[in-house]
Amino acid sequence: MATSRTIHEALRWASSFLEERKLETMAGEWLLRHHLGVERAGLFARFQDEIPVTLFEAFQQDVYMLAKGYPVQHLIGHEEFFGRPFKVSGDVLIPRPETEELIIAVLERRKVLFGHAELEAVDVGTGSGIIATTLSLEDKWLRLSASDLSEKALEMAKQNATEHQADITFYQGDLLEPFIQMGKQFDIIVSNPPYIPESDRESLAIHVREHEPELALFAGRDGLDCYRKLTHQLKQVVKPRALVAFEVGAGQGEAVRKMLQEAFPNTDTEVRLDINKKDRIVLAYGNFVEEL
Repeated sequence: MATSRTIHEALRWASSFLEERKLETMAGEWLLRHHLGVERAGLFARFQDEIPVTLFEAFQQDVYMLAKGYPVQHLIGHEEFFGRPFKVSGDVLIPRPETEELIIAVLERRKVLFGHAELEAVDVGTGSGIIATTLSLEDKWLRLSASDLSEKALEMAKQNATEHQADITFYQGDLLEPFIQMGKQFDIIVSNPPYIPESDRESLAIHVREHEPELALFAGRDGLDCYRKLTHQLKQVVKPRALVAFEVGAGQGEAVRKMLQEAFPNTDTEVRLDINKKDRIVLAYGNFVEEL
């Protein structure tokens, strides 16, 4: 029969267990806070409090799940993005901090290009809805639409938008196809599409490879298939003066920038590095009209 433990003892056990398996020890703290329903300060303030046996056993089972490759975000049901909690599941990509830099780039360049004008914006391949929801909350003058091919992803995105009271119109379909069919055009088009080459599949961490949706990860032999398709579709939905912003995989920035520059020779294009000095964001902005 299991014996009761203090919070400190439970945390020490989880840290040792995860460290022995070369896993992130902080995940144990996140799980324990989740089970106890406390913030970090509350956890440390109660270090010597005993944990009920049933709660410790549930916590222990979740730590074992971590060792099997399950992402901690799936076990606790959410991830923080731009200072807000977003629900996640195996149906959507877990939000990455690098995507926050895409949001920052869009908001900064939008202000330069358009000031505070009311604009139509779209998040293509919205997944959990983090980009659309965050843009809607950070800029009240943006009217947001979002698309995804996955019904389950859209359901999660709608839940997150409702939770944060973000006004977004969702559409199911392949990238920009729903908007092409509607004849709709946008001032701002943002996307963090799948960009991992198929050849990288086996080298991915187990929690990514086995527990995140393939549809949101892989994009052909070189990882650029979605950018090719998006660039082709853009001509039918982009307004004459617009901003296009893509998140890309490390090493893909210049190839995607050239793709956009060749398709829209009158625009300005640039590649921006993330905090780790990796090419992460590609922007195209200005005049999307071809000269006659």
